[in-house]
Amino acid sequence: MDTKTAIRITLETANMISTSYLGDLSNEEMMHRPTLGCNHIKWQMGHLIASETSMINSCMPGVMPELPDGFEAKYSKETATSDDAAAFDSKETLMQLYEKQRAGTLAALESIPVEDLNKESPESIRSYAPTIGTAFLMQETHWMMHAGQWAVIRRQLGRDPLF
Repeated sequence: MDTKTAIRITLETANMISTSYLGDLSNEEMMHRPTLGCNHIKWQMGHLIASETSMINSCMPGVMPELPDGFEAKYSKETATSDDAAAFDSKETLMQLYEKQRAGTLAALESIPVEDLNKESPESIRSYAPTIGTAFLMQETHWMMHAGQWAVIRRQLGRDPLF
């Protein structure tokens, strides 16, 4: 198996798990916080979408689809404590943006020469993604970290385990 295939498989696995956890949740349920100080799923999704776009664009400037005006600010650290559902996008909008951004990530992966995956990443992300290849792999890791939180929320909402 080559490097790009391995990265693509990890992204596809994270997609399958994440979208399964989100599939039957309502807009209202996506505002549930598992405990005091934790973020609700709507904020987490916006954060993940903005982060993915930023990380991949930092490695390959301009390759990702543009996000709506103000999207990054809507899902910044400053908004994480908001429980105002109207301040966040609908589940449908977030899912559409996620699919569009993930398609951009996969297209960027396909377009980059495999040897460039070993190049040093930009300084802004180097502490957690030292190479361009690890920036791509970070997308799977970041989504799966949050999906673990979604599993807890699902159980609190009375859902059976999916996996």
